[in-house]
Amino acid sequence: MRWGVFSDIHSNLEAAEAVIKTCRSEGIDSYLCLGDIVGYGANPIECIQLTREVSRIAITGNHDSATVGLFSLEYFNDWARKAVLWTRENIDSASRNFLASLKFDYKNKDLVLVHGSLNQPQEFNYMIDFAEASRTFSLMDRPICFVGHTHVAGVFIQDRQQRIDYRSEVNLKLKEDYRYIVNVGSIGQPRDGNHRASFAIFDSKKQMVSIKRVNYDINSAQEKIIAAGLPRFLAARLSQGR
Repeated sequence: MRWGVFSDIHSNLEAAEAVIKTCRSEGIDSYLCLGDIVGYGANPIECIQLTREVSRIAITGNHDSATVGLFSLEYFNDWARKAVLWTRENIDSASRNFLASLKFDYKNKDLVLVHGSLNQPQEFNYMIDFAEASRTFSLMDRPICFVGHTHVAGVFIQDRQQRIDYRSEVNLKLKEDYRYIVNVGSIGQPRDGNHRASFAIFDSKKQMVSIKRVNYDINSAQEKIIAAGLPRFLAARLSQGR
């Protein structure tokens, strides 16, 4: 099975469409969405519809949950809070019901999915250090866990002696008895200094994981954000990858 694994679309339709187009050329069998379909960008309904069309499995992110009143806005900065409030007013009932139906995590025989961390997934903790990675490793009953939320692609690796390493570049062959937490980065708003949309391909047969980057029409996405009356900073940051 070749999985296309993506996260943090954040209502950026141009980026999402570019990633799906690339995935189709890569022979992806099935798609997995790690949440934050909405927030920040100007096309929440369209991004929800696209996700529902392609993704066999989707879980919730903090912006998704906050949009439907299931996560407190007190945890958001001013820009994010304004985007959530705007999104609440600019989605339809079908989109709202879909977001409200999403679970916090998912697993099958090959993998585990969560937006932030398996440690209290409903709190959306950030996977930014070895301590948080260790907590998630201790809760994993599969060799690989995919996360998003930080908008920065990378992988935590736990070896047979339970030592943990981190790599910012992900193109690796999984080793037996090792465990992996793979952050797939963000489709709609990367924050690693690279403006290109980020996602992962996981080949469960070959036991290979790769992070891919894709160019998209940033100007169109920026123009939509400004036209919608959202904070201009949310447009400017797209071209800066931050």
